Amino acid sequence: MPVTSLADAAAAYSRIGSTPAGRTPETRIEPKGPDFGSMVREAAEEAIQELRQSEGKTLQAAAGGADINEVVMAVAKADMTLQTVVAVRDRVIQAYQDVLRMPI
Repeated sequence: MPVTSLADAAAAYSRIGSTPAGRTPETRIEPKGPDFGSMVREAAEEAIQELRQSEGKTLQAAAGGADINEVVMAVAKADMTLQTVVAVRDRVIQAYQDVLRMPI
């Protein structure tokens, strides 16, 4: 049975603790693409644009200058967009409340 010094044992434990067995340390990978804040901002801007387009079509129809089918489609898309925004808002609020309830 080979004799191992205390220093050799400590070095071996140190190596085991720093990397998983058979693997080398990995470098941190930076995300490629937009961050979460910019994604949310872009989605909000698209929703606002969709609602404005619907409002514009509705005003054109009131003035007698738009096809009723286009107005109905624009209003339906705006309604779907608004429902999506409300659902996302509700999920964000629920997640925030869940975080607040977490024990410290």
